[in-house]
Amino acid sequence: MKYYIIAGEASGDLHGSNLMKALYKEDSDANIRFWGGNLMQNVGGTLVKHYKELAFMGFIEVLFHLKTILNNIKICKKDIADFQPDVIIFIDYPGFNLRIAKWAKKEGFKTHYYISPQIWAWKENRITDIKCDVDKMYVILPFEKDFYEKKHHFPVEFVGHPLIDAIHNQPAIKEVDFRTENQLNEKPIIAILPGSRKQEITKMLSVMLSVVNDFPDYQFVIAGAPSQEFSFYEDFITNENIKFVSNKTYDLLKIASAALVTSGTATLETALFKVPEVVCYKGSWASYQIAKRIITLKYISLVNLIMDEEVVTELIQENCNTKRIKEELKKILEPHYREILLQKYDHLEEKLGGIGASEKTAKLIVADLK
Repeated sequence: MKYYIIAGEASGDLHGSNLMKALYKEDSDANIRFWGGNLMQNVGGTLVKHYKELAFMGFIEVLFHLKTILNNIKICKKDIADFQPDVIIFIDYPGFNLRIAKWAKKEGFKTHYYISPQIWAWKENRITDIKCDVDKMYVILPFEKDFYEKKHHFPVEFVGHPLIDAIHNQPAIKEVDFRTENQLNEKPIIAILPGSRKQEITKMLSVMLSVVNDFPDYQFVIAGAPSQEFSFYEDFITNENIKFVSNKTYDLLKIASAALVTSGTATLETALFKVPEVVCYKGSWASYQIAKRIITLKYISLVNLIMDEEVVTELIQENCNTKRIKEELKKILEPHYREILLQKYDHLEEKLGGIGASEKTAKLIVADLK
């Protein structure tokens, strides 16, 4: 059967790659065409567009790139029409994917959505379009099933969180070799995860690294995104205690003592690797002013949202400053605080439903097509 998958971000590339592996197991004749990244490309199939050409964040930034976005939508529709897939699988990325879903449904294509848009956070009115344009929805957060079925009377499948699969399937590494290969010294590591898009990295890295001199016994290691070249990060490496690794975030988290993490999927990844973290976020002034008026959630990190309590500290906008980062980083490096946090992380993993999300989703998709 023919599958068309659309992922527009680094996290979608990761989950899309694991879903593709599972689809190939379920359907040995699978023909997959996709929008995604290097991870999906390494599995097989045909890459149409890389997500680094698609990722624009913030309300103002999207307006500046509207012409490019509209052109990408046009290209996508034509490519789907030419390919004539048996099913289109959307992975998060709602601004783009819901537009394609509306068109695809009218054209008679099957529409399956893996990893729900976060309409429980904002734009809840998108539920109307989802009910009309999405045939099957596979959700990965435990509270999403109640949100869709009890509040909006739309049946969904809770498949568990694919990050557990991604982390569970990671090969072991030798710490000594990793440090040597990446020119890291013997000091304990504080991982810096500033995001994957140039806009957010530029916003976050300077303030995250502003505390380096306050922790001389640690080395701060920037997790470089696969979509960015080293040259982009060079200006931020201003201290001998600042190091850099490219496209090795999971290996870095395996040996990190603590982490400073930009809000997003990385907050959950860090928790599942059992690394104490501080969540940091700064957007442009205009985007933040708009966001805080339309997003009514108590928390911005997935860890806290899933647990429905402040497990990890969130430093947002004006609170994301050198003084506060220093205070919170000191706290999570204390052994007693670390122990409490790790117990919370264990409970978090239990709530996420265990391993097998990709396999469950692939089986459901193939069964529906048959």
